[in-house]
Amino acid sequence: MRGLDDTDREILQLLLEDARRPYSEIADSVGLSAPAVSDRVDRLRDIGLIRRFTLDIDRSLLDEGVPVLVTLETVPGAGKRVRDGLADVESVEYVFRTVDDRVVVTATAPDGAVGELVADAVDVTDVRDYEVSLLTEADWSPQVSGARLAPACAECGNTVTAEGETVTLDGDTYHFCCENCREQFVDAYEQLSEGA
Repeated sequence: MRGLDDTDREILQLLLEDARRPYSEIADSVGLSAPAVSDRVDRLRDIGLIRRFTLDIDRSLLDEGVPVLVTLETVPGAGKRVRDGLADVESVEYVFRTVDDRVVVTATAPDGAVGELVADAVDVTDVRDYEVSLLTEADWSPQVSGARLAPACAECGNTVTAEGETVTLDGDTYHFCCENCREQFVDAYEQLSEGA
């Protein structure tokens, strides 16, 4: 598995600024040909670093409710369930789960009904308390300048280095630190698939 170089990072940053930017324009900026940029983007998609190209909507131009930031304190062990439930709600834009199982979301609550939004999405016994703040502004500015590629091994959890391997099974990409981990994972995956 090849890591990220400065050209990869520059391509990622240009795509973060505008995912519709033509490869020819990116090529001019990074000193490559358009086909070479296309190959790099394909590689970044194949390893799962680029998951999708998406649209960033300015919700302040829409009248669909009240923009809020909600912090939920969950009962021990319920953070993932609460996070998953809220991630499926159409009016929720971002969902974060902290190491102490707090869940933070940005959402647009219809008529300001945050309690109903939460109650419709999760089992309220999983939530100890929640705090709501009204949002006036939100900016999204992801950066990749000093980042290095460091996925976790799907089998053992170790960091995958340049010697690692990548496998795509049923459309999902998995990274492995070594051949042994890849073989163990693929064998177990195939056994589970056959039994299903």
